[in-house]
Amino acid sequence: MILDTSKSPFAKVYSINKTQIKWKDGFWLDRFNTNADVTIPHILSVFADKESYFHQVENFRIAAGLSSGEFRGTPYGDGDFYKLMEGMIYTYSIRSDEHINETLDEYIDLIGKAQQPDGYISTKQIIGSQKGVQRFGNIDDFEEYNFGHLFTAASVHYRVTGKDSFLNIACKCADFLGGCYRKILDAGVAQTAVCPSHYMGLFELYRVTGDKRYKIMGEQAIEIRNLVKNGTDDNQDRIPLKEHRKIVGHAVRSTYLYAGAADLYLETGDDEIPDVLDACWDNLMHQKIYITGGCGPLYTGTSPFGMLLDAQYIHQAFGYEYQLPNVTAYNETCGTLGHIFWAHRMFMREPKAMYLDTIERAYYNLILAAVSLDGGKYFYENMLRRTENLDYPVMWPVQRSDMFKCFCCPTNLSRSVPQAIDYTYKVDAASVYLGMYSSNVAHIVLANGADFTLEMTTHYPFDEKIMVAVTGLSTGQQFVLKVRVPGWVRSGSVRMGSAVLTFEHDIVAADADTFIDVPVQENTEVHITFDMPVVLMESHAKVEENTHQAAVMRGPLVYCVESHDVAGKMDDLMLLSDAEFTPEIMDVKGYAITALVGDAVLKNRSTTHDQNALYQPMTVTGLTKTRIRMVPYFAWDNRGFGEMKIWLPVHMNITI
Repeated sequence: MILDTSKSPFAKVYSINKTQIKWKDGFWLDRFNTNADVTIPHILSVFADKESYFHQVENFRIAAGLSSGEFRGTPYGDGDFYKLMEGMIYTYSIRSDEHINETLDEYIDLIGKAQQPDGYISTKQIIGSQKGVQRFGNIDDFEEYNFGHLFTAASVHYRVTGKDSFLNIACKCADFLGGCYRKILDAGVAQTAVCPSHYMGLFELYRVTGDKRYKIMGEQAIEIRNLVKNGTDDNQDRIPLKEHRKIVGHAVRSTYLYAGAADLYLETGDDEIPDVLDACWDNLMHQKIYITGGCGPLYTGTSPFGMLLDAQYIHQAFGYEYQLPNVTAYNETCGTLGHIFWAHRMFMREPKAMYLDTIERAYYNLILAAVSLDGGKYFYENMLRRTENLDYPVMWPVQRSDMFKCFCCPTNLSRSVPQAIDYTYKVDAASVYLGMYSSNVAHIVLANGADFTLEMTTHYPFDEKIMVAVTGLSTGQQFVLKVRVPGWVRSGSVRMGSAVLTFEHDIVAADADTFIDVPVQENTEVHITFDMPVVLMESHAKVEENTHQAAVMRGPLVYCVESHDVAGKMDDLMLLSDAEFTPEIMDVKGYAITALVGDAVLKNRSTTHDQNALYQPMTVTGLTKTRIRMVPYFAWDNRGFGEMKIWLPVHMNITI
């Protein structure tokens, strides 16, 4: 499991053990297999190639004295390698592939040899120490970020394998860090720790070891950030944490911070933290997030917006409220993954369906869009519109690539795809909460003594039907199956035996955190139907780029249109307000996906129209009906370069 809150005093739910659940077929098993067979081996080949830009394995070998050479790659490469190892650990937990286990043992042994006697482990500093490179000399060297991913990967490794080899390295490093914290607290001055994965990592070390020193260190790490002088919104330390009420700059640094703060609450019950988490969550979810679940819309921005004398430069900024551009949407993959980590912990604190809805939306749209269907190419940023030509440079490729000089997102993907299984079920003493719907089999034992197997069968997210079979439940045992009704659902039903509950829009509108409780007292089948009509979505009126435009959704999936599927110019394409779309199975790179086919219209332009003019008289002379096909956003950019749009103008077929 990603995190174990079974003993966290302020957690209301917890995960089942990862070894107790397996995907059996369908959508998520396909994604897992592609990740295991293509994505992880590809990234590993990049990191293991000592001639490559990264040569991350070679960095560890040089640091261990087993090879000679210079440090190469990014300063956060150690952390990225730990994330890749975590992906391998999850893969091993599902496949029980001994080759993976042996490879992990080899890397753990290498990391242990590179670790310094005092516990410090960061290859850039170890290799560069004889040339004057200092420990903690530059905040952009990401040392604590590297430590944090070490702590998390080692905790997962221990839970999956029972081996303490990796955990011992992590604890030794944490003990070193604890000494640093004592000196910082004594001095009363600190420097920023960017991308604070170590908050989550320290609390996970505490959960897996039971050593209260690591819980105290987690508290200290967050306390230390308040000692930073002249902090910035880019690093979330301009003001004390407990004064935060809006989410501002650098999407990864923000979401990692709030995920760590949620861990702090789960372990300590600090009663000032929920106000921070809830206010920042609401600011993001109601005013600053994309329909795809993307986080951090701007390549660069300022904070606070509009305040000349106080404004600060912010990278991958959240910007001001409703500032959600499409062509230049940044949406770093790691930012949305950080949001998933945060949502996960929010659900542990307060099991509301909206947190699982957030995870579902992010996975099915942005996260899966960040990797090609064949698993070998990646997006760092995730735009909502691609045009044929841009009149300005952007930082990252506008097509997926198998190589760019920052591999934090691909490595984060490599662990997050197999992690998706951990969001399937959450439990408390007498209940099972249904999270991410997938075809799976799980053996569950609850604190009330109920011991049973759940087998879920579904073609979700393309199909509306889900069946959950309960077997192995002994006479006298019982539990409550909490059926999550996703926020996109407007009608459906839940049936067990002859008892049927149907629900319409009102039940969802009245309560966005809807679970339907199904008491289970015997072996049975629960049949769930979430009707999946095609829906045109509109954004808030203040999202200026989407004025008079709509996006298309079916179920949890956001759809887009690519120029491959339009017989005309994308800029002249308009949706019909009353159009009917028909689901159609299509093949993309060997994968069957559900596309939508329907009518739209193209503007007829006069011959005087100049598509390069900034302003000109309108020259629309009529409309031509055309047939278009839309694909799930996660499946775009798999058929060669072309234009793409999620938001499209709408022709209102209404008689006045």
